[in-house]
Amino acid sequence: MIPAMPATAASSHRRPGHSRRSSAKSSARGTAPAKGTEPGAATGSGKGSDSAKSTGKGTAKSTGKSAGKGSARGAAKSSARGSASETALRLGRLMAMGAVAVLILLAGVWGSWGSAQHVMLTKGREQGTVEVTRCGEDTCAGPYTPLSAGSTARARVEIEKSVAVRRGGVYTVVIKPNSDEVIRSGPAGILYAWVPLGGALLLASVVVAGGLGRVRVGWALAGSGVALLTAAFLTV
Repeated sequence: MIPAMPATAASSHRRPGHSRRSSAKSSARGTAPAKGTEPGAATGSGKGSDSAKSTGKGTAKSTGKSAGKGSARGAAKSSARGSASETALRLGRLMAMGAVAVLILLAGVWGSWGSAQHVMLTKGREQGTVEVTRCGEDTCAGPYTPLSAGSTARARVEIEKSVAVRRGGVYTVVIKPNSDEVIRSGPAGILYAWVPLGGALLLASVVVAGGLGRVRVGWALAGSGVALLTAAFLTV
C-alpha cells in the first residue's frame, strides 16, 4: 500500500503553480493599462509640441509682419517728408530767382522810359536841331533851331553830355515840356534811350540761366541785350 500524503504537503505542492498563474495575470492586468495609456500620452505630447510650434511660428510671423510694416511706413513717411522739403526749397529758389530777374528787367525799363517816352512819343512836342558849342562836366549847350510847327528858336538849350553828344556836332532833338532841356531824337536817340534796358537784359540773363536753369532763355536775353547795346553805340 501507498501511504497517504498529508493535506498540508498537497496544498503546499499546489501553491507554487497557482501563485505563478496569479502573478502572471496580475502582471498582465497591470501592464495593460500602461499599454493603453501610451498612445494617448504620446498623442497629447505630440499635439502639445505641434501647438507650441504653430504658436511660435504665428507669433514670429505676426511680429515680423508688424515690424516690416512699421519700418516700411516709417521709410515712406521720411521719404515723403524729404521730397516735400526738397520741392518746397526748389520752388522757393525758383520764385526768388524769378522775382530778381523781373525786378532787374523792370529797373531797366524804368531807367530807359524816362528818356524814351519823349523820343518815341513826339506828337505835340517841339522838335528841332541843336548845334553843340560848348560842354561842361555833365551837360552840353548850344543854340536851338525849330523844325516842327509851333516851335520857337532858342539861343541856348542844354543836352546831357554822353557818348551820343560831341562838341561841334548838330543833332536832331526834342524839347522836354516846360524846360530848356533837349533829348536827342531819331533812330540814334531811340536806341541810346534804351541802353539801360540792354544792360538789364545782360544782367537778367545770368540770373535766368544760373538761378532758374533756363539756359536757352538766358542766351536769348543776353543776345537781345548785346544786340541793343551794339546797335546803340554804332548809330551814335
